[in-house]
Amino acid sequence: MNNYEIDEKGFYGEFGGAFVPEILQKNVTELQNCYRQIMESDEFKQEFHALLRDYVGRPSPLYYAKRMSEKYGCKLYLKREDLNHTGAHKINNSLGQILLAKKMGKTRIIAETGAGQHGVATATACALMNMECIVYMGATDVERQRPNVERMRMLGATVVPVQSGNKTLKDACNEAIRDWCCNPKNTFYIVGSTMGPHPYPDLVAKMQSVISEEIKWQIKEKEGRDYPDYLMACIGGGSNAAGTIYHYMNDERVNIVLAEAGGLGVETGQTAASLNCGTIGVLHGSKMFVMQTDDGQIIEPYSISAGLDYPGVGPMHCKMFQDGRSKVLPITDDEALAAAFELTRMEGIIPALESAHALAILPHMKFKKDDVVVLTVSGRGDKDMQTYLKHMHKQD
Repeated sequence: MNNYEIDEKGFYGEFGGAFVPEILQKNVTELQNCYRQIMESDEFKQEFHALLRDYVGRPSPLYYAKRMSEKYGCKLYLKREDLNHTGAHKINNSLGQILLAKKMGKTRIIAETGAGQHGVATATACALMNMECIVYMGATDVERQRPNVERMRMLGATVVPVQSGNKTLKDACNEAIRDWCCNPKNTFYIVGSTMGPHPYPDLVAKMQSVISEEIKWQIKEKEGRDYPDYLMACIGGGSNAAGTIYHYMNDERVNIVLAEAGGLGVETGQTAASLNCGTIGVLHGSKMFVMQTDDGQIIEPYSISAGLDYPGVGPMHCKMFQDGRSKVLPITDDEALAAAFELTRMEGIIPALESAHALAILPHMKFKKDDVVVLTVSGRGDKDMQTYLKHMHKQD
């Protein structure tokens, strides 16, 4: 049986590692050497769990979606990360990493954000802990995710619109890394997803693993067994998917089906389906499947969803996809929009556009009526209202 845990060098099979400029080597090595020790200490665990319970509002509910279950012929449960404080799963990781930063004596926090949810979560954690916060966000995303930009500013963060590339998540990551290179001593980079140099992919997956930890006991309460037949989530860099599957990675009884952003369709070139379209390369300090030309130039990704238009995907997911442990479907913009409106009208839940990609897997599946399916709704749709309103007439 394959093992999908990280090895001592920071690799998942051939994926991962820490490919960083010399100036960051010290920071990255320091983090590699101390993150597990800090996270496994009783003091950290107590502080982190108290925050998750009393501040974030965990556990997040596991909700039986009755009407959708009837439609798709299975027992569909929604893991409601959209009900967390700040409206998404991102807060789990931001709070964990800021505790880590404080214990390492860092005083300044930087982050990248696409849909703005990681930016809001990090700005929230910084306000709570009284730390300086700088968030890099592509100028395109600043426009299409305006409510989250205003929330970050209200929380006291400095939002820096990035004008390079196609002004989205990849470009925000580039700028955050540049900042880190210029301020290595006092700055902690809170990476929002399971990407970046080792130890970030492992660190973020561990912070988010609270999701599958809760699924285990919640599904046991509801179904009398602690595992579902299917786990589903959307995947950009891969943090909510990693959290959803963490405790089931090596459990072959559980089928893992993930949705990446197909954009206008993988055949059009207007896509962000890195696993289905990418080749192996190095991006932002990690070896992964990357959308790139034959000579290694990054192909600009496209998706209607600001949180999924990244031209790579975390190394853990690359290994699982390569081995056939997870199935990854490219979901188009139109499929995601239709799924968002369906959940809204059938269950009264408006999902984030990212989560809508996961919901759009359902019409592609053939279930048995006793199949237990857990699908993570990674965030709520308030931030995407502008996009939804623009497309609403097509759905009516």
